[in-house]
Amino acid sequence: MTRVAVLQGGVSSEREVSLATGAQVVLALRQAGFEVTAIDVGADLGAVIAALQAARPDAVFNALHGRFGEDGCIQGVLDWLGLPYTHSGLRASALAMDKAAAKAAFAAAGLPVAPSRIVSPEELEAADPLPRPFVVKPVNEGSSVGVEIFRDGDNRRADVARGWKYDRRIMAEAYIPGRELTVAVMGDRPLDVTEIDTGHVFYDYDAKYADGGSRHTLPAPVHPAIREQAMDAALRAHQALGCRGVSRADFRYDDTAGEPGQLYILEVNTQPGMTRTSLVPEQAAHVGIGFPELCAWMVREARHG
Repeated sequence: MTRVAVLQGGVSSEREVSLATGAQVVLALRQAGFEVTAIDVGADLGAVIAALQAARPDAVFNALHGRFGEDGCIQGVLDWLGLPYTHSGLRASALAMDKAAAKAAFAAAGLPVAPSRIVSPEELEAADPLPRPFVVKPVNEGSSVGVEIFRDGDNRRADVARGWKYDRRIMAEAYIPGRELTVAVMGDRPLDVTEIDTGHVFYDYDAKYADGGSRHTLPAPVHPAIREQAMDAALRAHQALGCRGVSRADFRYDDTAGEPGQLYILEVNTQPGMTRTSLVPEQAAHVGIGFPELCAWMVREARHG
């Protein structure tokens, strides 16, 4: 029997999300026949390493989200220990988590990206970095943490800048009207396109994780050409970053002038949520892959280095 250690929790702002993912993955892997040890990751890295050494896993399922879990840090530790792990490696994880670097990789691959620039909190406090409406977001956070939208008449910019508590590099990006789409990639296979309708201004943290926070329509009711474009772009983005295993690409689709409209890639999530109702498992189920089977495939694909 293959022994799997599931890393969950962590020390980022997404700790609770990671615990939810980890709990579901543990159950699914046990259903699939694996011997599973759950490890709650805290600030003591030595304790994490000791727990891994005690578990003696054949593979590690990385269910961590956010900083230190999906930015290359834990990947480097697992590489050092010689333990195969799920999802992307150190380089791809670090690249995807850095929104500025990832956007440069997307643009170099010929993928459509929204206009943007990097500013400091002082620059944001002093003036609008882009014509309104625009979005600001931390360069190194996930799950829409810290995202703000500024429209005409909004006077919060200076207050947001003075209270900024994230990476001092702030990405300012043109706001793209329209719809939210997402595509899961499993190895070299884009699964399908989901439309996310939140009732919120954008797909924020609460929309992602609160009960009833969003409604998923699968397959997305979009023009066939846009469906194909989104699936192709998701796979190309996965490859441009050097991802492996499962990833999820998020898009804005501007169809305000009619269909087919203009698609823009926002980011690639190398550690997407893995509860049974999360977007990736939903798409996998839609194409006939059950949750235990999906988790087992990820373990079989585990690598290090």
